[in-house]
Amino acid sequence: MHIGVMGATGTIGSRVVSEALSRGHRVTAFSRDAAQIQDSRESISWESVDVLDADGIAAVLPGLDVLISAFGPGNAARDAADSVTRAIADPAIYARAATALLTALDSQPRLRLIVIGGAASLEVKPGLIFTNSGELLDQALDQFGLPREYAAAMRGHGDALNILRTSNRLWTYFSPAVEIAPGERTGRFRIGGDQPVMDAEGRSRISAEDAAIALIDEAELPHFVQRRFTIGY
Repeated sequence: MHIGVMGATGTIGSRVVSEALSRGHRVTAFSRDAAQIQDSRESISWESVDVLDADGIAAVLPGLDVLISAFGPGNAARDAADSVTRAIADPAIYARAATALLTALDSQPRLRLIVIGGAASLEVKPGLIFTNSGELLDQALDQFGLPREYAAAMRGHGDALNILRTSNRLWTYFSPAVEIAPGERTGRFRIGGDQPVMDAEGRSRISAEDAAIALIDEAELPHFVQRRFTIGY
């Protein structure tokens, strides 16, 4: 397959690129500024694309089988604190990116789109979204050492999901586990829908490496077209 990956320098995006290449796929990796990126791996090319520029995105879509968007304002951050600051500064950016991606797909309506979003739009119980759960949301922010203002960014991911849900394009939305970080590539995880997958300790967690496996699995054999899915141990 020919897989496009936006946000290809980020924590998840970079691992999606590596996973796709390891399976023999051709990858076009997109970044805000790809001119300075040197990558000697086979079957990969880099191009500069602004995820908010629908015309620019449309111009690079021909020939792709799947486009995976791992975009996040934190992809260009210097560190974790800078990533949080960027997300808080413009929580509506996720919705604008979703709109630009869908607009670009007008020119390629059969192209599949997989958007990597957030876990906060998952349901803590049927019908109750985590970001609408008040006290639970505050507890989670405190637990992860995040300022209360970060809730706006968490809701921003949900806004992007709602935009996708109004579209008839071939979209898939991926909510990672609540806890996601670089780690081990195990290939052993469980898949869920609108509610987080919990382990025996009651934690929703996954490594970025295993998230990449799930994403390329979905690219190769789609099960969640016009649906959201999540994973966890």
